[in-house]
Amino acid sequence: MQVYEGLDIITNKVSTQEQRLCQHHMISFVDPLVTNYTVVDFRNKATALIEDIFARDKIPIVVGGTNYYIESLLWKVLISAKEMSTEKEIDWKVELEKEDGHALHKRLSQVDPEMAAKLHPHDKRKVARSLQVFEETGISHSEFLHRQHAEEGGGPLGGPLKFPNSCILWLHADQTVLDKRLDKRVDDMLAAGLLDELRDFHRRYNQKKVAESSQDYQHGIFQSIGFKEFHEYLITEGKCTPETSNQLLKKGIEALKQVTKRYARKQNRWVKNRFLSRPGPSVPPIYGLEVSDISKWEESVLEPALEIVQSFIQGRKPAAAPVKMPCNETENKRSYHMCDLCGRIIIGDREWAAHMKSKSHLHHLKKRRRLDSDAFTTIESQSVSPGRDKELKEKGSPGWNDEELKPSV
Repeated sequence: MQVYEGLDIITNKVSTQEQRLCQHHMISFVDPLVTNYTVVDFRNKATALIEDIFARDKIPIVVGGTNYYIESLLWKVLISAKEMSTEKEIDWKVELEKEDGHALHKRLSQVDPEMAAKLHPHDKRKVARSLQVFEETGISHSEFLHRQHAEEGGGPLGGPLKFPNSCILWLHADQTVLDKRLDKRVDDMLAAGLLDELRDFHRRYNQKKVAESSQDYQHGIFQSIGFKEFHEYLITEGKCTPETSNQLLKKGIEALKQVTKRYARKQNRWVKNRFLSRPGPSVPPIYGLEVSDISKWEESVLEPALEIVQSFIQGRKPAAAPVKMPCNETENKRSYHMCDLCGRIIIGDREWAAHMKSKSHLHHLKKRRRLDSDAFTTIESQSVSPGRDKELKEKGSPGWNDEELKPSV
């Protein structure tokens, strides 16, 4: 989101003062009304910058954030821009995403059943992307991925590493500490003028869209965490009582805090599931830096980080050990499961195992067993003695089947 102009506070951009200390790139250069800026665009521009920095004997540091975008720089994981993505085609994908998810998923299953089996019908963005790949190239998305993985140096995360001598520094904190820190971050944003920033941005870019019922909080800068959470407050400010406005403001602040913490958890899961659970030569070493106690920043974070980076520059092994996580290599993270009992589609072995133990599934299972038991009891109560069976059969009772000595149900 920091590539867009505007919303500097809500996207937590580095300050002008911080940017003077070290040259930053990829900040505030895309018009906020552009909604079709993609990860492919980001990768192409960032890769050119990285190669230029290397050419000047400097070391590029990628800071994030949005791990999917970081992956696009580390591995060959995206389809070549020469094969994809004109502005018209991107708009077509946006239109696809407006269609019914199950209808889109059915279309994908007809042209790329392998990819369809890995995607949930509700994940319309990814389903639409896979359909777009096939429509524009004539080659299924899954086939593209197979080709990438088959390249020399390829692995579970995609093709070979673009920059082989990379390392990842993962800053992590105790969850309770992190939650408090994120709540304070929102409070600091409010103190820094967040509401004025939102009002100004809404007035300049979103007010007309709201009036035309064409606002879109799924694309471009409008999907930023913190903007859509204040939608009700912004569109009713000055049109409702102060009490109602204050309630909507509190609701927006609380929603922002909750979604910020939820996103932080998602980031950590991504690191664990994508990087740490996929061992192999194509995954750079990941060094964990504990940031729970910032009073120990020098000895716990800065000094170890400098030693790790210096070791990589000098081509020697760092004193610190990279993070290792036990993993089940037979686990399929994209397997497709259908729970007929709950009417749900589940993607991934671990998610399926968790669903089978969930309260919701167990409730439906108990309900089904009770219904089956009631039905069995009803059938039992309608049964008759063997002697009576023979008598009814001889008389040709209409309630009995001639071929088998059992009720016709």
